[in-house]
Amino acid sequence: MLSKAEALGFAPAKVNLTLRVTGRRPDGYHLLDSLVVFADVGDRLSVAPGDGLSLAVTGPFGGPLAAEPDNLVLRAGRLLAEAAGVAPNAALVLEKNLPIASGIGGGSADAAAALRLLSDFWGVALDAAMLQAIALKLGADVPVCLGCAALRMAGIGEVLSPVPVLPPLGLVLANPGLPCPTPAIFRARAAAGAGFSPADGVPEQGFSAPADFARALAASGNDLEDAAIAVQPAIGTVLATLRTVPDLLLARMSGSGATCFGLFPTTAVAAQAAAAMRRDGWWVWGGGLYEPPLRAL
Repeated sequence: MLSKAEALGFAPAKVNLTLRVTGRRPDGYHLLDSLVVFADVGDRLSVAPGDGLSLAVTGPFGGPLAAEPDNLVLRAGRLLAEAAGVAPNAALVLEKNLPIASGIGGGSADAAAALRLLSDFWGVALDAAMLQAIALKLGADVPVCLGCAALRMAGIGEVLSPVPVLPPLGLVLANPGLPCPTPAIFRARAAAGAGFSPADGVPEQGFSAPADFARALAASGNDLEDAAIAVQPAIGTVLATLRTVPDLLLARMSGSGATCFGLFPTTAVAAQAAAAMRRDGWWVWGGGLYEPPLRAL
C-alpha cells in the first residue's frame, strides 16, 4: 500500500474513454464532454524541505522537461503558496514515467499532484472549491486530475460530475513515440469542416461486466481521433495493432493523442496484450484502473 505522501504525489495517467467537442466559447476555448478514468501507471512527485521552490526531473521521459526553466509543477506550487499566504519553500523531484504531450494528461496530473502534495507539506487548508479554481488556472485537465477518480468532465474542464461505479477493467495504453500537439489537431479538425457534437452523458447505472460497459462506450467516440490520425498517421497504426489483439473489447484514442487505449476483460489479459504489442520506439503499458487510496481533495 502506498504511504500517504506517495499517494499524494502519484500522478496517474488520465484516459478519456469518450471525448466530444460540444462547442466553442467566444474567447476561443473549446467546450468538451468526456468520461475520464485513471490508469494504474503514472509519474511520481516527492518533496523535501528547500530554500525557495525548486524542481529536479528524472525518469525515462524527464530529459526534455529538465531543460525547461518553468513548468506546470512549479506554477502549481507558486499559485498554491500565493493563495494560502505561505512561503514557497520546497525541493520537488518529479519522476517522469509518462510520455510528454501524449493525450493522457501527464503534465496536468503532475500539477494536480503538486497541489495535493504541497498542500499537505505546507499544512495548507484550502477548501475544495479554492483548489479547483487554482487547478483550472493551470489547465483544463488539472481539475479532473485532482481526485484521480472516474468523473464526467464538461465545459472547459471546470464542470465535474460523478459517474456510476465502473466494472473492473483491463487497460492497455500504447503511444507510438511521436509528437501530436493539441493545437494542430484542432486546426486539422476545423479544416476538415467538423462540427460540434451533442454531449453523450454517462450511463445512469453501473455495469457489472466489462463487456457490457465496452458495448455502451462503443456508441460514443473521440471527436479528435480522425483529425489526429490525419496529423499523425502512426495513431492509426497503433489502433489497428490494438484491434488485432485477442480479447479486446474496445480500442480508441485518448484525449488529443497520440496515446491510444484498449479495454480488456481483466488486468492479467491486458498485461499479456501489452507484452504482445511492444514495438521499438513505442511506449506500451498494460494493467488496470487506478483506485485512489485517499479521499479526493
